[in-house]
Amino acid sequence: MTGVEEVQVAPMALQRLEPLLTTERVERLETYVAVARRLLAGRTVWNVNSTARGGGVAEMLHTLVAYAAGTGVDIRWLVVGGDPDFFAVTKRLHNRLHGVPGDSGSLDAAARATYDATLARQRAQVLERVRPGDVVLLHDPQTAGLAQTLRDRGAFVVWRCHVGLDDHNAWTREAWGFLRELVEPAQACIFSRESFAPDWVDRRWLRVIPPSLDPFSPKNTDLDDDEVERLVHRDGLVVEGLPLPRDDRVVLQVSRWDRLKDMAGVLDAFAEHLDELPPDVHLVLAGPEATGVADDPEAAEVLAECRARWRALPARVRDRSHLVAVPMDDLDENARTVNALQRWATVVVQKSLAEGFGLTVTEPMWKAKPVVASAVGGILDQIEDGVSGVLLRDPRDGAELAGALSSLLADADRREAMGRAAHERVRDHYLADRHLIQYVELFAQLMGEV
Repeated sequence: MTGVEEVQVAPMALQRLEPLLTTERVERLETYVAVARRLLAGRTVWNVNSTARGGGVAEMLHTLVAYAAGTGVDIRWLVVGGDPDFFAVTKRLHNRLHGVPGDSGSLDAAARATYDATLARQRAQVLERVRPGDVVLLHDPQTAGLAQTLRDRGAFVVWRCHVGLDDHNAWTREAWGFLRELVEPAQACIFSRESFAPDWVDRRWLRVIPPSLDPFSPKNTDLDDDEVERLVHRDGLVVEGLPLPRDDRVVLQVSRWDRLKDMAGVLDAFAEHLDELPPDVHLVLAGPEATGVADDPEAAEVLAECRARWRALPARVRDRSHLVAVPMDDLDENARTVNALQRWATVVVQKSLAEGFGLTVTEPMWKAKPVVASAVGGILDQIEDGVSGVLLRDPRDGAELAGALSSLLADADRREAMGRAAHERVRDHYLADRHLIQYVELFAQLMGEV
């Protein structure tokens, strides 16, 4: 897809969240819904990103757009497409904003020309839809180049960056140098952590808004045991390894096939420290079907690397490790399968080398699963170490991961207590009511209403 497409999202009533919220939170939400209806009357709120499927941003938009539409606000979602050269440049930006080089390509004048040429083809289609006074949320580097055009149109423009690194380095500075003149026309910027923002972002218009989770989405809704078994053990999921075990315990990592998620590192740690783990424990690495995420050109390559690594392992390790690729042709079924895998797992891992936020941490926490995750980026905000999960000080240290897993697997009471605390942590901080209220507060400030 190289043009602009509108994603159709059915409205959902915010009232469905009320049983999960305190009385004070329900009343506050009702107040802000009234503010939003008044503030946005006669306007449209547009979200613009580069894919409707795969990854946390698309998943979050499905939820937030649906809930906002359910309040009567006119909210829409546009996806801007691109060719492989465009997504190679934006993936390079993605990697470098996380502090790593990614491919060997440059962010030079040729890369800028590729980027600009793609968005130049999208601008007219976007401007056909956006009117003066509308609010536009541009998500991530793929859309930053639309900010000036939309300001000139008379829209209120916010750029939201879902990725970043706490400690900037030469790679992040190169990426921010590429993006600066594209981002600066935006009237406000949103980050998941303040430390992700470069120093040239005006702090008066910088907002920290973490993502949120929808408890009722196919990925998070309650599933009975029979449904979990059906989804986990259906044919066609396992691409390397024996069929998934029915009676043994499982350590699971779910993520995109992205080097920053370090699926290969989890596999290496499991192989190297297999004898330190109980003999009934298996490893499952699960990601989307590699061709199913439009804006991630590296996915197939990373999956192939993991498969080659798995094939080189000793037989006794291969017998207890499994690579899963979840089909993307039916998004609801994909989400329900991930849901089932997370509910089926004994312990969930997220050994990211860098992480903007990490909904793959939030999701199992909501399901009351103990999570072992790297102490990086937005994971630091989610997990209270030793209370609602376990943080790994060094994401590259396989021995630290194995030790954390061994300790949890030996203590069922600790796993249960940690899972309960994790669930409450998500309910208190990472549901859609908080997220939508923060948006309304920002929109009111942009429009001079406060």
